[in-house]
Amino acid sequence: MKILAIDPGYERIGIAILEKKQGDKKEKVLYSECFKTSSKLPFTERLLLIGKKVEKIIKKYNPKVLAIEKLFFTTNQKTAMGVAEARGAIIYVCKKNGLQIFEYTPLQIKVATTGYGKARKDMVMDMIPKLVTINTIKKGDDELDAIAIGITCFACEKNILK
Repeated sequence: MKILAIDPGYERIGIAILEKKQGDKKEKVLYSECFKTSSKLPFTERLLLIGKKVEKIIKKYNPKVLAIEKLFFTTNQKTAMGVAEARGAIIYVCKKNGLQIFEYTPLQIKVATTGYGKARKDMVMDMIPKLVTINTIKKGDDELDAIAIGITCFACEKNILK
């Protein structure tokens, strides 16, 4: 089973493709990156670029599932609204391409990766290379967050993802 995992945003979007085949002990990261859009572009153009990027990855890797982080309220409402709109564009593209959608809170992601709901970000980041097979060390937080979201999906949806 292949999962497209996304840490949503509109300036920086963490994207990962994880796969686990029957008999594998660990999930494998097939692809990951931090996709960036320019703040010089109109917001609607940035949404279009995000949608095109996600669709290109879907066509290349053929995942069956989208795992995406749920939004939580923040003090910066302007940023939260933009991220919500980017999430909407991402979910639309994935549904249009037949992907099943699973959403996870930061608490769920922390528990799935560290076993502790109040884990600090560095604790989650330290666990990722221990939990998945990954060819190169990823450095960007958004990219690592996407991988953590994919790990969470595999952990939470064991019965569905067979």
